[in-house]
Amino acid sequence: MKARTRTLIAAALVLGIASGPAVAHAAPVPVPAGVTAPLVPAPPNAAALERAIAGLGAEHWDATAALVRVGGTSGAWRGSSGVADVVTGRAAVEEGRFRAGSVTKTFTAAVVLQLAAEGRVDLDRPVRRYLPGTVPDSYGAVTVRQLLNHTSGIPAADGPGDSFEAQWEHRFDVTDPHDQIADALAKQREFAPGTAQHYLNINYTVLGVLVEKVTGTSYEEAVGRRILRPLGLRQTSFPSRTQTRIHGPHNRGYQAIARADGSRELRDVTEWNSSDRWAAGDIISTTADLERFTKALFGGRVVPAAQLEEMFTVPAVKTFGKGEAATMTAGMSRITLPDGTVLWGKSGGRYGYNTGMGATRDLSRTVVYSVNSTNAKGEDTNPVVMGIVGAAFAR
Repeated sequence: MKARTRTLIAAALVLGIASGPAVAHAAPVPVPAGVTAPLVPAPPNAAALERAIAGLGAEHWDATAALVRVGGTSGAWRGSSGVADVVTGRAAVEEGRFRAGSVTKTFTAAVVLQLAAEGRVDLDRPVRRYLPGTVPDSYGAVTVRQLLNHTSGIPAADGPGDSFEAQWEHRFDVTDPHDQIADALAKQREFAPGTAQHYLNINYTVLGVLVEKVTGTSYEEAVGRRILRPLGLRQTSFPSRTQTRIHGPHNRGYQAIARADGSRELRDVTEWNSSDRWAAGDIISTTADLERFTKALFGGRVVPAAQLEEMFTVPAVKTFGKGEAATMTAGMSRITLPDGTVLWGKSGGRYGYNTGMGATRDLSRTVVYSVNSTNAKGEDTNPVVMGIVGAAFAR
């Protein structure tokens, strides 16, 4: 594969998974009718994958470590590179745990869709029917489906600020999701529900509270009982509201800070309270567990077939403020490669950690990665992530 084509594939996948919107009843994009051959027939390109993660460590500008699993019906490849911490320089923990960020949304969406399959949640019913007094009448009839697809029009809650230093100063703050929801809904809506798409955590914060109301248990227990334990995802967990550490073996995360003399500091950002992300982005997992989850989800073993289509359906709306076509679904995103191959997945970013999971609909190719990015929340996609994704789908 030519380098430019590989770059375009990586950009499409990473950016498509990382951001984007979604809405109501646009037609799903199924596996092409009559197609029996795998969408990605070639085995993983081991040489390209090895090059993508070579040389990581304290001196690498973009990442200190990477964990990668590529699988599917055409073959599998696993690899790791870099260091577990920059002080000792010991090798990266291949089965290490990490903060998976917004990959959490896929788990949240799956639980909501399970509840829909059980008749306990109607996706087209206004959210206020389940959470009375939450969504103001001035917002209109915001539905559960619109929360799933980021088309609710609810704005983001206020926080300490977008800069790293602002976030750093408040890294141990404990945030209550109900306070976030009240703060967001005290503002005017961004747009009429269902008319645009804006990818915001607040949609999934509301869904987390909805899950608790409908199930009568905590959000964490609902996901554990319905997904983690049935699938045997023993290394996947949610931190407690006050927890700041990653329990168990893990690679430490770092943020690069520029010094006045042009050099840089790698600040350890491993310990952080993620309660402000909660049902939208605080899950801790491993590449093995996320690979198992991806295969089970796409294989119809997590969400029943009728509701699963919501995760493969992109609404026919534009993104808020940009006018681009929506790409987000309920908990995932659609990515179309230059050769027409359609991929689905989700990524996440927490300081020190970039994570992604994705696959073709027929599971002929899957990819899960955790990259210890030194600028995980930056506007530009991490070059190591770009290299991994491009190599994973190289023909």
